[in-house]
Amino acid sequence: MLSPLETQILQKIEAVGTPLKNWNVNIYRGILTGFNDAFIIDEKTKDDLLKKSPGSAEIIRPILRGRDVKQYRAQFADLWLLNTHNGQSSKGIGRIDVPNNHPHVFQHLIKFKSVLENRKDKGQHWSNLRNCAYFDEFNKEKIIWIELTDQPKFALDTEGYFLNNTVFFMTGPNLRYLLGFLNSSLCEWYLDKIAATSGAGTRRWFKVYVEQLAIPQVSKNQQKIIVTLVNEAVLEKTSEARRRELRHLLDAEIFALLGLSESEANLISSQQPSS
Repeated sequence: MLSPLETQILQKIEAVGTPLKNWNVNIYRGILTGFNDAFIIDEKTKDDLLKKSPGSAEIIRPILRGRDVKQYRAQFADLWLLNTHNGQSSKGIGRIDVPNNHPHVFQHLIKFKSVLENRKDKGQHWSNLRNCAYFDEFNKEKIIWIELTDQPKFALDTEGYFLNNTVFFMTGPNLRYLLGFLNSSLCEWYLDKIAATSGAGTRRWFKVYVEQLAIPQVSKNQQKIIVTLVNEAVLEKTSEARRRELRHLLDAEIFALLGLSESEANLISSQQPSS
């Protein structure tokens, strides 16, 4: 049951904001391989494959897991996806013929053949990944986040990483402005009011909840301060201490955009973990 002050805040958010699903963005989930041990390889295995077959570079892509995604940035763990995709019929792209075109990759996968043949998530051939109509979206600048976490962990990816199935991602315009809002204290408080929890102190940041978040649609000029702060937060050289400072500055900007009173802003801030 919401208190009168909480109800007041919720009403202000939803009066000013536009649900994220109406922001001209696309939200997707990462790749479900059916058996990560076969398709996600380490740096040494990648280097060995490329030494034997340099042409395999076209199907070996860097990948992030949920544990690699932090607030504002991801930390690449030198893991690589064998992107033996099943094609994209809508664009006339055929499936990867692994045995004939990438024999050394096939020799790696054949070690797992019994498991790969019996998995549900497979393509036309057991060496192919399942159908994915949006695999080219991974190459775009995107916001990425993990599905189960105790606080918002949205990061900006400008490197074209692929993602495993514990990670969601979003493409479209205004990403840096949206990133500032999604990582804010207000967003954390807000999602807590509309989303299910795991029962273990974490929230479920699923698409069905995230796309409901009402975010103020403002002009590019009004976005400038938030975008400037976000641009600093996503830099690799920015320290974690500075990112915490930036989050407080972003919170203040977002509270102002929504027209929150001092008591409303203090209520949200008081419910955040101390940092």
